[in-house]
Amino acid sequence: MAKLTKDQIMKAVEEMSVLELSDLVKALEEKFGVSAAMMAAPATGAQPASAADAASDEAKEEQTVFNVVLANSGANKIAVIKALRELVPTLGLKEAKDLVDGAPKEVMTAVNKKTGEEAKTKLTAAGATVELK
Repeated sequence: MAKLTKDQIMKAVEEMSVLELSDLVKALEEKFGVSAAMMAAPATGAQPASAADAASDEAKEEQTVFNVVLANSGANKIAVIKALRELVPTLGLKEAKDLVDGAPKEVMTAVNKKTGEEAKTKLTAAGATVELK
């Protein structure tokens, strides 16, 4: 059996849909007895000049990694909570409700463009206002 390289695995993950990624996460959790909990992004302070220069250089290139931000939950919060739990199956009902009530909040971090667009489409269809950053 051939051993996959890290790059091959990353490429396969980038091409997966949100539902395929969800199934993969569930399978990994069951196989290894762990839980994949969504982590909050650390607060960013002032950047040194070299880090700011690097960030501006990256901005000039096409963005490949996105964060999905729930800007406003809209009038139908229940539909948005349901859509959010479909996108992030590791969220419990209370956690999803807290995210929706606390908008603007980041709901998915470091996802590829396809996954980000799928999430934006689902949440927007449920009545939310969503931004990709």
